[in-house]
Formats: sequence, structure tokens, C-alpha cells
Amino acid sequence: MADEDALDRALAIARAYIASRGDRPVWPTTTLDQLRAALGGPLPASPIDSTTVIDALARAAEPGLVETSGPRYFGFVTGGALPAAVAAEWLTAAWDQNAGLFVMSPAGAVVEEVAGVWLRDLLGVPASSSVGFVTGCHMANFTALAAARHEMLRRAGWDVEADGLQGAPSLRVIVGDEVHVSVMAALRYLGIGMSQVERVDVDGQGRMQPEALATALSSGLASGGPTIVCAQAGNVNTGAFDPFETIVDLAHVHEAWVHVDGAFGLWAAASPTLKHHLAGAERADSWATDAHKWLNVPYDSGLVFVAHPAAHRAAMSFSAAYLMRSGDQPREAMDWTPESSRRARGFAIYAALRSLGRSGVAEMIERCCRLARRFADRLRAEPSIRILNDVVINQVLVRVEPPGSDAGAADAATRDALKRVQDERVCWLGGTRWHGMDAMRISVSNWSTTDEDVDRSADSLIRAVRESVL
Repeated sequence: MADEDALDRALAIARAYIASRGDRPVWPTTTLDQLRAALGGPLPASPIDSTTVIDALARAAEPGLVETSGPRYFGFVTGGALPAAVAAEWLTAAWDQNAGLFVMSPAGAVVEEVAGVWLRDLLGVPASSSVGFVTGCHMANFTALAAARHEMLRRAGWDVEADGLQGAPSLRVIVGDEVHVSVMAALRYLGIGMSQVERVDVDGQGRMQPEALATALSSGLASGGPTIVCAQAGNVNTGAFDPFETIVDLAHVHEAWVHVDGAFGLWAAASPTLKHHLAGAERADSWATDAHKWLNVPYDSGLVFVAHPAAHRAAMSFSAAYLMRSGDQPREAMDWTPESSRRARGFAIYAALRSLGRSGVAEMIERCCRLARRFADRLRAEPSIRILNDVVINQVLVRVEPPGSDAGAADAATRDALKRVQDERVCWLGGTRWHGMDAMRISVSNWSTTDEDVDRSADSLIRAVRESVL
């Protein structure tokens, strides 16, 4: 009964927390020392009743929770958590399935198989592509680029899994100058140093310039080296999309692999009105995205797709005598991810997709974009606010520029306004640097955000700006 009592208590606490999200301050008021005091202390010498532990944990932790799942959190392109996905995640924890092998969880394997079919269709990647369920876009980029490394070196006559990188043909990687840090980190994990990565020019919104890519690709013809081109769907600051049609054409003429980092922007493919931003991306060789961003499933949940399943599997799979595979030859999840033991992430994704359906996913994506435009329109009317980006999807880049101020004064006013709006705790948005300027970054990614939430948040930001320029 103690275990059941603890589950009942956790359910009651969770229900109360979810019900309060719309009214809670978005950023916590507790201090680091207070959290350490509430949660710390020596390890108990004896067992403690489970219900008592859950009560104490919730009471100590809740003051330090950031309301990332609420409707007015606009930082880090963080989605919320759909009701069906939260409920499925609770079941996933209770079921405690290891999703590495079919024999460890037939249901976990099949739900990923089904969700994978739905996802490929929804995101416009080829139906024949392989799919892996990983922690996030960082690991999705790593997995896709591992497949790219395998395939490009294989074409050059080198088996990287058998022979490593010492003595391997030089591998060229070309990225836009606004490449996301997770791509660079993934390359580093794969043995490709930062000085080996070639950056090409981007335009004022962060889009890769095709002419610069063409020059970079042509300059490598003499060496004949295997090449990977990393393109971007959704610049982390502006939301801009690289011109995929031209990029893919250029890269494939030079027999290069094209990888699309689409942590949040790839979800625009699910919208009939937004998918034009991704025209040509369907002809790439690999894609990475996050489900815990715009699909609004709980953390952690990333997705990788590879148009060359043999390369994907060769880069990821391994075997051992004790890892017994099913005689039915189902899809084995550990063939497509860097992990063997892992959480059964497919259940929450399956629940989210089934609860929304095709039209629901499209409506959620389009609504977030509409709300981002509403946010920008509200702020643009304030004389001291400048919107730095073209609001093409869900990103709004904001700078405070008091009349007559120089760049330094505008930077200071922007930082001050950001602190003020964060301190007021009506909403939360983060700071960034964009083309040498301080800015505030608004990401509208939550399924539950409403017009009223945007207006309340815009009012808070406008108050902060007016106070900062007095």
C-alpha cells in the first residue's frame, strides 16, 4: 500500500501543479542557498516512507521550478507538454521499459515503428528513411553526422568503424556561418576539429549564401575529398531557413552529403502554409529535430532521420553474444541510436501525434507563428523597440534602441530591459548576441499559449523597456 499511496500523492501534486501553471510566476523566486538547504543534508541512515519522500521532494523542489511548460515561457525554443503526452510519459515511467531491443519491450519497439511512419509522412522526409529516437537534436545531429561520416568515407574506400580516423581520407565539412553549436559539438565528438570545419557566408537573416557554398565546393575539387554540407531549418535567433533547393542541387552535383539541422524549424513541414520554407529539404541525406520543442512532448525527446539506412545502421549498430535479437526480425531500436539502454521515448511521441492528428499538429505550429507575429506587432509599435528579424515562424528578435542612442547605450538598455522583464516574472525570455548587438529572443513554442498570454507578456516587456530608457 505504501507504493500506491506514494503514486496517489504524486498524482495529486502533479494535478495541482498543472492546474496552477497559468498563474505561477514564470521564474522562481527562491535562491540557490535556499534550494540547497531545502533539498540537501546527509543521506538518511534508514529507509523513509515513500509518500513522505514524495511530499518532501515536491515541497522542497517546487519553489525552484521554472515554468517552462506554462504558456508564457518564451526561452530556448522550449515547448510545453501536451496532456496526452504527459499521461503517456507517466505510463512510460510506470511500465519502466528498456527500448533498446524488441525482446526487452515489444510494445516499445512497435510504437516507435508506427510513430516513425507517421513522423516521416508529417515532416516530408522520404518514407524509406531510417529513424532514431534520441535525447535531443544534439544527439540527432551526432547520429546523422556519424552516418554521413561512415558513408562519405566508405565511398572513398575507407571503413571508419573498422579502421578509425587515423590515416583516413580528409573529410570536408561545410557549414553556414550561423551554424548551431550542437552541430559543431557533434562534429567534435566525431573526431572533426573546429579548425577543420569550413564556414561560408550568410545573409542578414542568417541564411547560407548559395554563391558562397558554390565557391567552397568548387575549391575542394582538386583534393576530391568526401564532403558533408550542414544546412539549417530555423536559425536559432531569427527562425530563417537556408535555401535548400539550391543547396541540395549544388551539394549533390559535387557528390556531397547534405544534413539538415532542423531542431524546431523542421516542424514547419507539417503546416500546409509554412512547408514552402523547406522546399528542397526532402532531397537531403539526413535530418535532425526535437520533439520536445514544437511537438510539445516532455523532455527529453529528439529525432534523427537518414535517407541511407545502411549507413545509419553501420554507424550505430553493434552486437554481443548476450544481446539476443528476435527471430521475427522486427525493427531493433538500438541499431539506430547511440544508446543501448534507454527510455521508451516513443510512447509520448505516439500519444502526442495520435491526440493531435495531422490537422492538430499543423494548427499548433501555425498558431505559434501567428502569436509570434502578434508579439512582434505589439512590440514594434513602441518607439524604443526594434524588431531585428523577419518573423517567418515562431522567433522574434528584439532590441531596445532609445532615440539618439549609440550602439553601446542600446546594448545597455537591452540588457536592462531583459533583467527587468525577467524580474517581473510575468514571462521569461532570454538574451542573445546578434551581429554584434545585444538582443532579446522570444520563442513561441507552447501548445497552450494564447493571445492573452502574448498581450500580457508584451505589456510586461514594454513596461520594462520604458523603465530602462527613462
